[in-house]
Amino acid sequence: MTALAVAIVAGLAAIGGAIAVSIIVKATIEGVTRQPELRGQLQTLMFIGVPLAEAVPIIAIVISFLLLFL
Repeated sequence: MTALAVAIVAGLAAIGGAIAVSIIVKATIEGVTRQPELRGQLQTLMFIGVPLAEAVPIIAIVISFLLLFL
């Protein structure tokens, strides 16, 4: 039963991370198309936002594996 819970948590974390990254990239692309002169600033913000959005699913997977093996 614990293995099933870990699989569900890992799957939902992966889906959540993918959705978050796609929203960040979509917003960056929209911003660049509206104001091309801000491309560098928007790219910098995207490069900061994507790892932050990926940190939460990684933490969720680590916690789920800790629950599995401890």
